[in-house]
Amino acid sequence: MRMDGQEESSNVEDVRGMGGGGGGFGIGGRGIGIGGIAVAVIAGWIFGINPLTLLGMMGGSDGGGQVVQQQGPAPAPPANDTGAKFVSQVLRSTEQVWTDVFRESGRTYQAPKLVLFSGSWPTACGQGQAAMGPFYCPNDQKVYIDLRFYKVLEQRLGAPGQFAQAYVVAHEVGHHVQQQLGIMDKVDALRGRSGEAQANALSVRVELQADCFAGIWAARSQKENGWRLDPGDIEAALNAASQIGDDTLQKKSQGMVVPETFTHGSSAQRVNWFKRGVEGGSVERCNTFEGRDL
Repeated sequence: MRMDGQEESSNVEDVRGMGGGGGGFGIGGRGIGIGGIAVAVIAGWIFGINPLTLLGMMGGSDGGGQVVQQQGPAPAPPANDTGAKFVSQVLRSTEQVWTDVFRESGRTYQAPKLVLFSGSWPTACGQGQAAMGPFYCPNDQKVYIDLRFYKVLEQRLGAPGQFAQAYVVAHEVGHHVQQQLGIMDKVDALRGRSGEAQANALSVRVELQADCFAGIWAARSQKENGWRLDPGDIEAALNAASQIGDDTLQKKSQGMVVPETFTHGSSAQRVNWFKRGVEGGSVERCNTFEGRDL
């Protein structure tokens, strides 16, 4: 993936080294993002904890958490930080794509902030932890990421490459798009009237739609902004999607698959919906809530 000369976003906040305090895996709010499953597996390997238990801890709160007021604006990342520059360029490309998509349907897109943190940081959804991987908090409309997650993605989950890293950001921004479209509020209302199995099924549809939205970004951004895909980039993103499918992670962690506990979708489903976004290029093609089969 080559993004040389691409614009950077002005919506990146760098709070690394500022010290967020707090501990634990839990986070309140409405979704744990792409990294939640990854940390459940890794923590399970390290601490001998059932990953499904950790996922329940991380995704079990619907209360929204306490809103945290940040004192003053956070600084932008340093200009010589290549990792921060890359995610800033990716974020800017998502801003351009979704601004255009929303404009085409008569809407106005309000871009999220992306917060670079290290270790732990208070959010409007509760205390964010690096162990959770990247996540989106709808209560403050911010994407949070500890860039060290990319080493986990490459070394532990077998998904190397910059395009796989970009896919992670695009997926979390996909959750913001869902928030902007009112989808997350509707899903939360349904979850409140649902049992555990149905709530998990709704979570799967939310995550697969975010994968599809990431596919829309990939197709449209490359075409509109002229950045170049290297051979194997799409495969790298699809590999990242497949490596964090519920079935793949459950096989790795416990040797068996329990479909009714899925919260993000199977590897095949994640790949399929990402590809649908790439090939279809429209929000309508990403309606994971229509029909029984995914």
